[in-house]
Amino acid sequence: MSKKTYFFLILILGSLTALGPFSIDMYLPGFPAIANDLHTTAAKVSLSLSGFFIGISVGQLLYGPLLDRFGRKKPLYIGLIVYILASAGCAFTDSIDGLIVMRVIQAIGSCAAAVASVAMVRDLFPVKDNAKVFSLLLLVVGASPMIAPTVGGYVTAAFGWQAVFIILTGMGVAILAAVFFWLPARYKPDPSISLKPKPILLNFWSVLREPQFYTYAFTGAIAFSGLFAYVSGSPILFMEVFHTDEKVYGWIFAFLSVGFIGSSQVNTLLLRTYRSDQIVNVALVCQVIVALTFLTVAINGWLTLPITLVFLFLFLCCIGFTNPNASALSLAPFSKNAGSASALMGALQMGMGTLISVIISLFEVPSAIPMVVGMAGSATLALLVLLMGRRTITTQVDLQQGADTVVLH
Repeated sequence: MSKKTYFFLILILGSLTALGPFSIDMYLPGFPAIANDLHTTAAKVSLSLSGFFIGISVGQLLYGPLLDRFGRKKPLYIGLIVYILASAGCAFTDSIDGLIVMRVIQAIGSCAAAVASVAMVRDLFPVKDNAKVFSLLLLVVGASPMIAPTVGGYVTAAFGWQAVFIILTGMGVAILAAVFFWLPARYKPDPSISLKPKPILLNFWSVLREPQFYTYAFTGAIAFSGLFAYVSGSPILFMEVFHTDEKVYGWIFAFLSVGFIGSSQVNTLLLRTYRSDQIVNVALVCQVIVALTFLTVAINGWLTLPITLVFLFLFLCCIGFTNPNASALSLAPFSKNAGSASALMGALQMGMGTLISVIISLFEVPSAIPMVVGMAGSATLALLVLLMGRRTITTQVDLQQGADTVVLH
């Protein structure tokens, strides 16, 4: 594969992967404006974020079997069209309930892009390159929290929050065109895969029974839910506790995302020397230490804006190491049903994220405590799952120094 082709594939797959994060991050600065226009509260508006997470969780399980049965592109076309229509619906809704419903539908459309992009990493690149490709995708995805909230803040201030969803509609159209004209389809559809509920459930169960999958998929999903705690709690934290405006909030969000992006790229360098499971172990321990220290400081009332930024930056750095490696280790044992495996992995991530975001949205008191408790709890639980799950893995498929490696435990 030439460098030009490699770069182009990463760019398209990264755009697909970034569609969901852009849909999450770009409208966050508009929470107060949405609450004002739709005559509700910021906490109620945050339910539209939880609705988006619910839609992604459910939708990923739907698209997994479709991607394996019909190939990657046809279900992807359908998902992107649903996303485009729902994004337009969000722009023209006149009630908070309507916005929540449209966000759920928008998420169901966007998750086709998320599942397809992960599965196509397994289709288009050799297994030994998967962790590296996931890190590169995180670089593209990582641009979304840098660009989306900042642009969203300025767009909301200048044109209103509805303009954000009009821009998202245009993005969906552009990505659909790129997929149609330039993304190759290397995976051969498998007609033997049934779409009946029982075979689908059995297929997911066969994936879930793989010790390496459930250990690293659950570990990664729970650890990654700390990011959802941050995303759900940050609008209230920064705009109501620290009283920043939409533009400043966008720049803060962009700054913090540098930690997530930077660590995911340092990860590609570490993979030349260390195995993915070794990186996950160290990064997750660091994530627990940072989160528990953050919680201690918050409970004692010592938080200031600079201290909060430092802890959030370090926490996101840890996630930048854990997520790509946990994802690669989860999918490594699969080839034939990589679509189902990636869908199940994504559903677990979004399911955990939905749960923690809903819980945080229930606390309407402006405080950092709910967010920090969610971050600390997710990191600690993920480490416990990893320690227990590793005992069940007897033969681990891993990646080391450019070669497929089997690690015996």
